Amino acid sequence: MMTRSRTELMVSRLRDLQASSPDIEASAVVSVDGLIMASALPADVEEDRVSAMSAAMLSLGERIASELGRGALEQVYIRGTNGYVFLSAVGEEAVLTVLARKDAKLGLVFLDMRRAAEDLSKLV
Repeated sequence: MMTRSRTELMVSRLRDLQASSPDIEASAVVSVDGLIMASALPADVEEDRVSAMSAAMLSLGERIASELGRGALEQVYIRGTNGYVFLSAVGEEAVLTVLARKDAKLGLVFLDMRRAAEDLSKLV
């Protein structure tokens, strides 16, 4: 039996995340320096753009949380007219980026994201 690569395991976990939560449309794991580590993005979404913006938002979010005395960053949350973008730390070296529908049940999305981030942190 062939063992699957770390990237394949991460992609598999992202696909499981999307399968378990119909509100999640796309997801990716991005390194803190802005490189895609694994993704389950639709064909019309540019990986490079998602990865660069995710890393920039995480970095800015960490600075804001720290400098305004909010403690360690747990999540960055963006709400647009067409849905949400959520970023959540995966260990020290990566971020989980999730795109969710505008009518998403946020409690369930957050729960699924937290579980996925825990699993992914073992693979990063």
